[in-house]
Amino acid sequence: MDTRTSPFRLRIERVREALARHGLAAVLVPSSDPHLSEYLPERWQGRQWLSGFNGSAGTLAVTLDEAALFADGRYWVQAEAELRGSGIALVKIPTGASSAHVEWLATHVARGATVGVDGSVLGLAAAAALRAALDAAGVGLATDFDVLAEVWPERPALPAAPVYEHRAPQATLSRAAKLAQVRTAMAHAGATHHFISTVDDIAWLLNLRGADVSYNPVFMAHLLLDADAATLFVAEGKVNAALARVLGADDVRIAPYADAPRALATLPAGAVLLVDPKRVTLGLREHAQVKLVEAINPSTLLKSCKNADEASHVRAAMAEDGAAMCEFYAWFEAALADRQRREPITELTVDERLSAARARRAGFVGLSFNTIAGFNANGAMPHYRATAASHAVIEGNGLLLIDSGAQYLGGTTDITRVWPIGSINAAQRRDYTLVLKGTLALSRTRFPRGTLSPMLDAIARAPLWEHGLDYGHGTGHGVGYFLNVHEGPQTISKAIPDATMAMLPGMITSIEPGLYRPGMWGVRIENLVMNVAAAALPSTEFGEFLEFETLTLCPIDTRCIERDLLRADEIAWLNAYHATVRARLSPLVHDAALAWLLLRTAPI
Repeated sequence: MDTRTSPFRLRIERVREALARHGLAAVLVPSSDPHLSEYLPERWQGRQWLSGFNGSAGTLAVTLDEAALFADGRYWVQAEAELRGSGIALVKIPTGASSAHVEWLATHVARGATVGVDGSVLGLAAAAALRAALDAAGVGLATDFDVLAEVWPERPALPAAPVYEHRAPQATLSRAAKLAQVRTAMAHAGATHHFISTVDDIAWLLNLRGADVSYNPVFMAHLLLDADAATLFVAEGKVNAALARVLGADDVRIAPYADAPRALATLPAGAVLLVDPKRVTLGLREHAQVKLVEAINPSTLLKSCKNADEASHVRAAMAEDGAAMCEFYAWFEAALADRQRREPITELTVDERLSAARARRAGFVGLSFNTIAGFNANGAMPHYRATAASHAVIEGNGLLLIDSGAQYLGGTTDITRVWPIGSINAAQRRDYTLVLKGTLALSRTRFPRGTLSPMLDAIARAPLWEHGLDYGHGTGHGVGYFLNVHEGPQTISKAIPDATMAMLPGMITSIEPGLYRPGMWGVRIENLVMNVAAAALPSTEFGEFLEFETLTLCPIDTRCIERDLLRADEIAWLNAYHATVRARLSPLVHDAALAWLLLRTAPI
């Protein structure tokens, strides 16, 4: 690439021109929107548009003479390639929660100068940390600088997809019942009003869904509750008249999306407003001139604990998903073995065929994230995505990593498997087996109810640590109920624990340790699990204990296992899991898919 004409280098120069016009020394561009979503509508993908880095997480900082992109280990290889020629330096950070960009700004901006940021996309807690660090360095902070409005003339408009109702039987609790639960929590906190910006909370609370964000069935909106009624701030035309009447019956009225700040500014005197500092932006918070109660959104905790009916629907969705994977993998292995095949099988083929198999299953709505199909070196990039311009042909020898998932009316799936292609070597078998041991170790764990989820992270890492190995991402993320594939409050990771991360019955979380050899191969084995009462451990003076029910139904390849590295109890668990997979999926598949299922679930 000619770096002199790189479009991203030119865009960074436009940013610097805007900084000079406004008398600013630097600007911070987070990967966020006014709802602090993980996956962003195109309108707020400014970090990607400015830098060329397409990862789902990362922060861009630009000064008058420097630019830096902050990304964790999931994206290092990808970022180095995508930033080439842009003039933007990659700063490698240990985790996505790192505050390295704050420290970088504090040391790269001169005392007395000012940093600009768009407060409408900056979380309240993040804003407080940024302001404190800059104040200590004698640097000012301007929170009304929307750099994208200055430099992005073709900036996309707000999404226009319609909102629709999530109905029974999959919606197992009525809108009125959910609103009553939240209002009870409001009263307990001493709040008269409650403002919610997180789109998954709003979707869950109102039994609504949308298509404003890729892969997550949510819509852009804010919600203001009082003791008797609610106002949904949403773009005009997204809620049709019939749905508005349905919502009105539950005392939910519709207002323009842009009216949310004004509603906060005109709250009555004496109002006490409940807001979640991790889930509301500075720009919105600054409009509220009433007493605040800062606490986690009650809906975040409520929706994280799936009830018995929701759990039943999730199990059914997992079975449909497993059947789709059996269909795909039966075709895939047969196609690889077909010596008469003329068309190459590529990473793109995997995505197309697997997505098509899922689309044929009952209740399918869409994918839950970009399918990751990485062969050999591409599998060493945890968030790799094949494109028409850059992808691998699956041929020869090596390991194929496939991380994929789907949205069903009754649940959200996310699964990673690794498959041998041709012959694999001893080092690959060892890596695969050590990762599998991590998955098994955590899957079999029992723990007291209320255990802070980050405390469980080391259990999955221990088999790798024993050999001087580790991985740069978290072990597990919470998963929604036909909602976000990444959804808290729990996370099994190196995150600093807080009280909201307590493990409670009904929470669904991924278990996905990994191991990555840059330029060679990657291994990750992922199942979704649900917290359930530990049947073999009745409550004692030491409290109630929980264990994991493995929800994902798909064979774990046994051809890659180095048998000598597994204990007898680990083999027993794997055989029992495969027996469950075989029993649950056999009624749903036929012919080649059934034959493949029986072969791949045979005991070892």
